[in-house]
Parts: sequence; C-alpha cells; structure tokens
Amino acid sequence: MKILHVFRTPVGGLFRHVRDLVRGQHQLGHEVGIVCDSITGGNAADQMLSETLPFCKLGIERIAISRLPGLGDLAAAKSTRLIAERLRADIIHGHGAKGGLYGRLAAGPLGIPSVYTPHGGSLHYTWRSFPGALFLGVEWKLARMGSGMVFVCEYERNVFAKKIGLAEKPCEVIYNGLWPEEFRKVNPIDGAADILFMGDMRQLKGVDLLLNAIALLRRKRNITANLVGDGPDLEKFQALAKSLGLADSVHFPGRLPTADALTRGRLLVMPSRAESFPYVVLEAAAGEVPMIASDVGGIPEILPPENLCPPENIEALARHIEMALTVPDAIAKDAKQLSALVATKFSAEKMALRVVDFYQRLLHASRKLPRL
Repeated sequence: MKILHVFRTPVGGLFRHVRDLVRGQHQLGHEVGIVCDSITGGNAADQMLSETLPFCKLGIERIAISRLPGLGDLAAAKSTRLIAERLRADIIHGHGAKGGLYGRLAAGPLGIPSVYTPHGGSLHYTWRSFPGALFLGVEWKLARMGSGMVFVCEYERNVFAKKIGLAEKPCEVIYNGLWPEEFRKVNPIDGAADILFMGDMRQLKGVDLLLNAIALLRRKRNITANLVGDGPDLEKFQALAKSLGLADSVHFPGRLPTADALTRGRLLVMPSRAESFPYVVLEAAAGEVPMIASDVGGIPEILPPENLCPPENIEALARHIEMALTVPDAIAKDAKQLSALVATKFSAEKMALRVVDFYQRLLHASRKLPRL
C-alpha cells in the first residue's frame, strides 16, 4: 500500500505521532511518504525529518503551509494533490486541521480514500467564539467529505462527535503508543529541580497556574522548577515568575529533547487547561517519572485518579505538588507500576497495525485494490 501523510508543522506531539506511524507502517512493508510545511520547525525539525527519511520510500515533500486560513491554502491543497497523484498514493492520511483540509481536498479528485486525525486543533475552540465558528464550520463541512477518521483517544472522538458530528463516517479510536526501547527508567541529574514542566509556553498549558502554585508553596518550603519549552507566551511567563519572586528558583532552559528534559526534575507537573492525548504523559510514564496532571482531555485515559488534579485550581495544584514531594518513595513506587501498565496498553507497533487495518477497510469499501 502507498500511504501519504499530510500535516502542517513538524514539531510537537502530532509530528511524533506521524513519525511513529511512518516507522511502523514501513516495518509492515508499506511505502510511505510525508507532506509538511517548509518553513516551521527550524533545525530540530530538519534533524527529525532526516532521521525519518529512511522509513519514507515515497520521500518527504515540504511545501509552504500557513497557520491561519488564506488563499495560500488553495495552492497548497493543489500541490498536495499533484504530489499524491505523482506518487500514485492509495490513501492519504491528514493530521491536524490543515493536514485534514489538504488531504481530503486532494483525495476526492483522485478517487482515493482519505483519513483524518484531528489531534486536538480546532476542537479546542467553541462555536460561540471567533475564529472558533469559522474553524469548526470548516471542520463540519470537511467531515462530510472524507472517508473516515482515526482519533487518538476517546475524549477526542467524543468532543468531535459533540461539536461537529461524525457524519456516519467510519471511525476508530487508536491510542498513541511508544516503542519498546523507550521503557527505561529515567534518573534525575545532580541538581535536578523539584518540579519539571515540559510543553509549549502558551496559556493553554497552564504555566501561569503552575507558577502561582509554586509561589504558594514557597511560603512553606523552598521549591525549584525547570520549565522546559518555548512558545508565544514565554516572555509573559518569565515576567510572571519574576513578579512572584521566583526568578531565583524557576528556570526556563528552552526546548530540549525529551530524554534530556525528563532528567531535569523529580516530579513532572502538567497543569494544562486543555489537552487531547499528550505524548509527554506516555513518555514520562515509560521513564518511571512521577507526575501530576490536570484532569482534562484524554489524560484520564492514561493516568489513575490519584495522579490527577482539578484544572484551573491553583490551591488544589499546590496541595497535590506538596503531597507528592513529601512522599518521594511512595510516588516512585506508583510511577514504576504505571510504567508497567503503559507498556501493555500503549504500543506504537500495535498503533501502526491498527491504523493500517483501518486503511484496508476503507480501501475495500471503496472497491479499490492497492497498487502492487
């Protein structure tokens, strides 16, 4: 089978998901290609795409893809169609709002199936807001054009069904997964902070909530933190840390590779206001890193209740952090048990196989045999 994955930005969890699918589908004997943005991602994206290239028999094509809707989308969708036609793709899998748009617009004229995976994206908006109404309206129309949908968690499917509707299209919930070599204990480096945050520096991730919780805890004990990542609200969070008197105890080392970042703290805290199904939770669990996370999105499908904290509740977040730091042996034991559970439930190999099985169902339904 010839499979073409289409998405915008080669960074973050969406990109990780695509790379895992490409590797797994290549190992299953399929020919795989990628279309993604040519501008974003920087050197880190270039490096990861280079590492992914050996699994891409159909190659990696980079075209200009803007973040916001515009006339450029017409040219990018046409380019995607021409690439898929030249590669003689059997199926197109679009990821995120822009990948879903281009993939479905390209697949229709070619008479081949298309699959869409939202990865949160537009689902974080509401119909009552602008540009939320615009984004969700486009999602509603496109949902009636594609062949099927794959959701990375039950939460994502339920939100999509409620806000947009499944349009009686075939769909599957197929969890993200990890590779066997990722399940090894992560040991904190000397001088590791008490608290670790990993993620985009933006309001959605709740970094401000975490900073205020740390300020509360500092009234009782010294607390240090490493907040790893970058993004549009980085300077605002740095200013907030300074205004709360945390400049000497909270550090912002920038974006780091996951393996490196996980060694920078003893307790991972994810205070997000909203999430879909974050890879960082799986990766931390695989490394036996103790963690606390907001009870939002698909996170409760990974973590047990004792690891969850009510969202947007600074006092509750502070209490959870304080309790966890007070009993390090207990949380280390819990982290080890969680790692074993994640290893049995979240497998990248099983994910790739189930997604391919879904493709085959759509191909069969369309009476189209894969090209040999």
